[in-house]
Amino acid sequence: MEKKYTDIQDLDDTLSAEKMSENKPKILVVDDEEVLRNLLFDALNDEGFEVDVAAGGFEAISKINTNHYDLIMTDILMPEVNGMQVLGKAKEIDPDADVIVMTGYASVETAVQSMRLGAADYITKPFNIDHIKIIISRTLDRRSLKRRAEEGDFYKKLSRIDGLTEVYNHRSFHQLLESEINRAKRYNRALSLMMLDIDDFKVYNDTNGHPMGDIALKELAWIFTKSCRECDLVARYGGDEFAIILPETDKPEAALIGRRLRTIAKESMFDKEEVLPGGTLT
Repeated sequence: MEKKYTDIQDLDDTLSAEKMSENKPKILVVDDEEVLRNLLFDALNDEGFEVDVAAGGFEAISKINTNHYDLIMTDILMPEVNGMQVLGKAKEIDPDADVIVMTGYASVETAVQSMRLGAADYITKPFNIDHIKIIISRTLDRRSLKRRAEEGDFYKKLSRIDGLTEVYNHRSFHQLLESEINRAKRYNRALSLMMLDIDDFKVYNDTNGHPMGDIALKELAWIFTKSCRECDLVARYGGDEFAIILPETDKPEAALIGRRLRTIAKESMFDKEEVLPGGTLT
């Protein structure tokens, strides 16, 4: 009998179990700091992953050329060949490669650059190893979801994605929020919810037309998704409203993320945004 799934979390949990029953996911850790390499190697190896390491960009690219990795984690600031170059080469070899970049020198510019190059997530040092495990688990689960979708499997029947923006829709948002609240209570972990409303969007829509408005919403959803962590859950709440569920995040951290998203959106270019009272869509 075909198993029936009630929500995205059921599907995530099932895929997590299947992941452990299949061949071990293979992860490449790239960092010139030996202590950090060893820390990640031990932690991920204990989680049941097959872990490979590289002490720099040259070694990483050589390994990527001759091996298949389910996930690559690379530091940005390294001598000779940096993490951005490793990211670019990995995506060149395999456009579907999942790459997480790590840095001790975070900035809006490097975050945006890494996301535009196709990074799955952007992590700042020092980091919490439990947070790393959550990000890796979600990244690999989504990879499995994508594979199932491409194979024409049952995922289409379970789709909870907004048709326009390709983020989670309103119904899925409530299911995911309930699941994350239960998880946070169970493990006594922090959880935040961010609601975003696009300023003067009605003016933009009425002036430029609905097709232009749809394009702007798609671009904003892409910005939110690529600028958030892999463990965060972005949803279109309705109209020009978005919601982001932030696991493992307290109120001050959520405020920082909110300000960063607002800055990135404000610095992004949208067609004909000059019609707005503030001159920018944010």
